[in-house]
Amino acid sequence: MISRPAVVVLAAGRGSRFRGLQHKLMQGLGASTVLATTLSNALATQLQVLVVTSEPLAELVSHHVATRDMVVLPAADSPASQRLGMGYSIAAGVAARSDATGWLILPADMPMVQTHTLNVVAGELEHHAIAYAQYRGRRGHPVGFAAELYSELVMLTGDEGARRLVARYPALGVEVDDPGVLLDVDTEDDLARVRAAQQQMQFREAR
Repeated sequence: MISRPAVVVLAAGRGSRFRGLQHKLMQGLGASTVLATTLSNALATQLQVLVVTSEPLAELVSHHVATRDMVVLPAADSPASQRLGMGYSIAAGVAARSDATGWLILPADMPMVQTHTLNVVAGELEHHAIAYAQYRGRRGHPVGFAAELYSELVMLTGDEGARRLVARYPALGVEVDDPGVLLDVDTEDDLARVRAAQQQMQFREAR
């Protein structure tokens, strides 16, 4: 089988800014949830999908992907996780799919990123070390990294993620007609915006 880029979905954060009774990834979104919608869009690319999650969310994630497609980290508020952060989540996901030709980093709280967007950014990794989706000139997700950056990606730690790599290497902004690349769910207001965006998209598709 020809190796292709993999989608690394980051679902290990505590989501502390979200004040709802349930974790933000469990929140309802249409007939689904935030997490399930994000994963559905990622799986529809036909690329490898790996979810980096934490112990409290592992069971929820396991309803959508096989155990072999999960990396489970310590709970976000546990002593063992304090030195990890987003950078470590990226490193763990990339290491778990070391045979891929690149990696698309997609936060699990971005359910409106379209499947087509993921595939377009993945395609650019054939010619660019780093590519990211942008909407009307504004940088968003996913951010893709080619295989040549593997050794640096697997060394990431802390909460800064891969920003230093994006700053250090030439990165291609891929303009897409997808406002979802800018929409994440950090707060209740964010969730309301995402729900409204989904309803608008469904209305356009029904016309």
